Amino acid sequence: MAVTIKDVAREAGVSTATVSKILNNKPYISESTTKRVTEVMKRLNYHPNAQASNFKCKRTGNIIFLAVTELYTAFHNPHMFEILCGAQNIIRNKNYNLSFMGVSDKQEAYDLAIKTVGCNTADGMLVHGSATSRSLVDFLVKNNFPHIIIGRPPFASPSSWIDTNNRVSGQMAMEYLEKCGYSQIAFIGGPKSDEISRHRLQGFVSYMNINGLTIQDDFIKYGTYTKESGYLMMEELLSQPTLPDAVICENNQIAMGAVRAIEKHHLSIPGDIGLITFDDYPLSQLIDPPLTVVDIDVHEMGRQAASILLQKIKNPSLQVQSFVTLPNLIIRSSTKNLNQVP
Repeated sequence: MAVTIKDVAREAGVSTATVSKILNNKPYISESTTKRVTEVMKRLNYHPNAQASNFKCKRTGNIIFLAVTELYTAFHNPHMFEILCGAQNIIRNKNYNLSFMGVSDKQEAYDLAIKTVGCNTADGMLVHGSATSRSLVDFLVKNNFPHIIIGRPPFASPSSWIDTNNRVSGQMAMEYLEKCGYSQIAFIGGPKSDEISRHRLQGFVSYMNINGLTIQDDFIKYGTYTKESGYLMMEELLSQPTLPDAVICENNQIAMGAVRAIEKHHLSIPGDIGLITFDDYPLSQLIDPPLTVVDIDVHEMGRQAASILLQKIKNPSLQVQSFVTLPNLIIRSSTKNLNQVP
């Protein structure tokens, strides 16, 4: 049986009115009482009933964008802010305020979600993939709180989410390289545990299998999303008896390291080795030569996420699970020109 506000009040030795005031950040409650009640709520694993609170309270006019942030987040994950800007463009036109809430880790994101729902400080929540956890998602679903998870959760859930189809991105990269005449193609990506990297690799492998192309096991490398890792993975490829004639780099940082390794071995891009990466960060155009990329319109993803969330605020029972925004190929000089392919 679910713990109620009466259970918390009885255990803490206070009235239900006092517990309610603490949940809603009302003044005139002593620090010691607040601390005691908060400890009891944690011990009993008490979660306020969001539906009841929303029924009693009026619209807040506030929507939260929840994400994990750290030093240099804007550099390592610029997509987050493009998504945020896209969402803001929709939300401000509907007379809502969008509050960006950056937290240090997923546990803090979960705690903030509980506080938001319990205190009724927002009408809905956009949850960036960096803040997503099973406990947070289960909490939002259980309380029927309007939300959109940006990025498909890596576990089965009835939550509402949107994502881009990264398998299609991997297929698109492979298809273009084959059209350019490349045949010995390698893939260097992030950790095996990373879902985005795994899905892009699956798209690459799927295209190879469907078209009867040979996949060399030693042409697939896993690392981290850094230029140092990209350099080391490329060095491993270049130390093998058979060299790849093209490499799919899972992000721009990895591509930077790959370019440095290729230049060290006095090989040319795209003549000896073609390079293609994902996501059109400004960095992809600053690398020499500028990188061909499979790009995702994450600004549009933010717009769509906000539009769906506004629908869910009107109808919290609405469930949406979908892939949005198909990738787009941007051709630059790190791959052969199709017009030059015989």
